[in-house]
Amino acid sequence: MEELATTAAQPQNPMGMLLPFIMMIGVVYLLIIRPQQKQRKEHQKMLDSLKINDKVVTSSGMIGKITNIKNEKNTIILRVDDNTNTKIEFQKSSVVSILDSKEEDGE
Repeated sequence: MEELATTAAQPQNPMGMLLPFIMMIGVVYLLIIRPQQKQRKEHQKMLDSLKINDKVVTSSGMIGKITNIKNEKNTIILRVDDNTNTKIEFQKSSVVSILDSKEEDGE
């Protein structure tokens, strides 16, 4: 009986206790943080490649052609209606995607 009491009182190896936490942090990094960083880099690369006359979609769902890019304000001006020449200013970061010429042919 004394042998059981002495084995239960021995402290556990601290590395054995930390290993599951280190593994969880690694899994969170690989499954959540890393893909999010990659997606952010791709979005920034797309924003840097914007040019006048690109047809884009904003996060609010507005579709229009870029008529002006104001890099100092980090904004773009979109023409959303050709008939009335309606133009709206948006933050560059609100652009979600650039529509390809293939997608434009479908209109």
